[in-house]
Amino acid sequence: MWIIAIVAVVLIAGLAILLTRLGGGKFPWLKFYVQGKESGFIFHEINLLRKLAIENRLENPLALFWSIKQLDRCIKGMIIKARAQQREDDPVHQVFLAKLFDFRKRVEFNLPKYKIGLTTTRKMPMHQKVKLTLPGGGTFVSSIVENLRKYLAISYPQGGKMPPNFSWKNQKINVYFWRAEDAGYVFQSHVMNDFIDQKYPILHIAHSDNLVRSQKRGSIRVDTDRSAHLFALQTIENANEELEKTGGLRCRLMDISEDGAAALIGGRAKVGLPVKIQFVLAKDTLVMCGIVKGTTFNQKKNQSLLHIQSVPPSPKVKNNILSYVYNLFGERDVEDKLAGRKRPSAIPASGPVPRNTVSGGTPGAAGASANTNIAGKT
Repeated sequence: MWIIAIVAVVLIAGLAILLTRLGGGKFPWLKFYVQGKESGFIFHEINLLRKLAIENRLENPLALFWSIKQLDRCIKGMIIKARAQQREDDPVHQVFLAKLFDFRKRVEFNLPKYKIGLTTTRKMPMHQKVKLTLPGGGTFVSSIVENLRKYLAISYPQGGKMPPNFSWKNQKINVYFWRAEDAGYVFQSHVMNDFIDQKYPILHIAHSDNLVRSQKRGSIRVDTDRSAHLFALQTIENANEELEKTGGLRCRLMDISEDGAAALIGGRAKVGLPVKIQFVLAKDTLVMCGIVKGTTFNQKKNQSLLHIQSVPPSPKVKNNILSYVYNLFGERDVEDKLAGRKRPSAIPASGPVPRNTVSGGTPGAAGASANTNIAGKT
């Protein structure tokens, strides 16, 4: 029995020495392997992470498991190396890269800024966009004009037509808003005053200390304004990533994430429509398929913003999208510099959106096709 114990001790000691010396230097690689295992990587993947840390000359390789900056540095290095070796399309490389991106998302969402939520409307910022619903009525869009001690002043709600002489005063309302880098919130309130006769019509609504936090972020999305083509699918089972060479509805891709997108089209569209959208990111032509989960209709411009929830993309498409989302190679910086605008920060995708069709409040986009209706194309 004691012989078995001695052999076990020798093997453990030998393994510890081996892991300590892996990569050279005095860094405690045994701790690195333990941390990698606790983070969900298998031994072979931890070996690759160790090599990434060495190749990128990280002073503290353990930072790979908590530092977004170091993760981005190593992921970028991995992509550059794969391109140089012409292994960019290698399925093994793409699967491991996808796992690294998943881990990066997990690390980012563990940051305090994603965990601290609002408990009162008194801390809502100016210009925060909100959606209002009346019991048994329609949906309206507005924004915070001023946050005062006794009430919130909001812009006059834009939406469907109301009965003659309708007044918002004393109406009970439900309010929904999405907080950047956080989640969706819902609260109930009532309208204290209706100033429709003012030069700049506004409403005063009561504060609430009973916010319900829901629809927490599931992925990181970024704004992008680029041309794209939209294709109606017969069913979502027809989803594929084959490039289309002709046809399609000209549109604008307004934002993108690994699990969805927003597209601006001319005319109306219906919720539940299966679609395929084709666009270019960082010189790569990509395809995403999904279901239209919500629409926002701008009656004045005759445009609809489609909120598309995608089917899971292939690792290659997902990795290309995330490389752009995380701005690993600075493509977004270059694009925004050329367009003369400041790059917006990445924000969590808001998840499901209200299914109601809303009039007004949708940003326009030059180049979107007009006078088109795809509601009937199924």
